[in-house]
Amino acid sequence: MKREKIQHHMDGLLLLLLFGVFAVCVLSVLLTGARAYRRLTLRDQEAYRRRTCVQYIATRVRQGDAEGGVSVEPFGGADALVMTGDGYVTRVYCYNGWLMEMYAGEDVQLAPEDGEKIMELDGLAMSMDGGLLTVEVDGGDAGTDTLRLSLRSGEGGVE
Repeated sequence: MKREKIQHHMDGLLLLLLFGVFAVCVLSVLLTGARAYRRLTLRDQEAYRRRTCVQYIATRVRQGDAEGGVSVEPFGGADALVMTGDGYVTRVYCYNGWLMEMYAGEDVQLAPEDGEKIMELDGLAMSMDGGLLTVEVDGGDAGTDTLRLSLRSGEGGVE
């Protein structure tokens, strides 16, 4: 009789131990999956942000592409994409970790902080070689995206 009680206690203890091992394994798999999901989500968000920035700049250039209407000029210690037309100037540039846009009259002098914040951005480098505009969007650890646009109007472009 005593032996049966000890056997039942051992069976219960073994079952409880087995359940504990199973619970630890399930918890470990869940935590590993959550970490992997978080890393993938952050990577995808960064890639989305870079692609969105590149597409935004491409759209702005296509909208402002007129003869002599698109150029790259220094502005606030960095390069700015400058589009002129109808007496107004639109500048797209990176300032204090933000992609910024400023729309003002040609004769109005504004500082870089006066622009509108569009989206967070690690860095932006632009250059114009003839009719070829090159834009590099720095995504930090996620890499760099490069946009090359051949201007359809203006110097070096197809008319």
